[in-house]
Amino acid sequence: MNALRLAALLATFATVSAAHAQSALTLGRPAGPTRQVDNKVPQPLERDKVFPLGASWVAVSLNGKPFSGDRPSFRLDDQLRASGFGGCNSYTATAYPLREQGLAVGPFALTKRSCDKAAQATEQAFLVALRTSAKWDIQGRTLIIRTQNGELRFERAI
Repeated sequence: MNALRLAALLATFATVSAAHAQSALTLGRPAGPTRQVDNKVPQPLERDKVFPLGASWVAVSLNGKPFSGDRPSFRLDDQLRASGFGGCNSYTATAYPLREQGLAVGPFALTKRSCDKAAQATEQAFLVALRTSAKWDIQGRTLIIRTQNGELRFERAI
């Protein structure tokens, strides 16, 4: 009895597979894994870099000017939540690595600590640069975020 059920199941599977292959050929494309890549759809290039989700970064400089004192930080987790320290307050935001090494950072949620004017100015410049980010690149242990007005450099935190 079990042999008959198995034979019926195999016959059904063979019929369905043949019908699928026939319908695919009718539509003008091969069935299964032999299907060709559609050249109209952009494909990832081998030279494209993958944004290092989960890595922590400490800011080194903004437009060539080094950060001093409590340096800002940046981390992007696998849920695409950016977080870190801006120089005075902690922040969170949504950030999206895009194709061709683009980066989009959403509005920030900040704590409301009171700091001296120099720390607040540093934080404001850092957050504006991060918010206006356009492209990113990694060179060795350095993350470079290019903005509309320059670049923000980070070193990998331990």
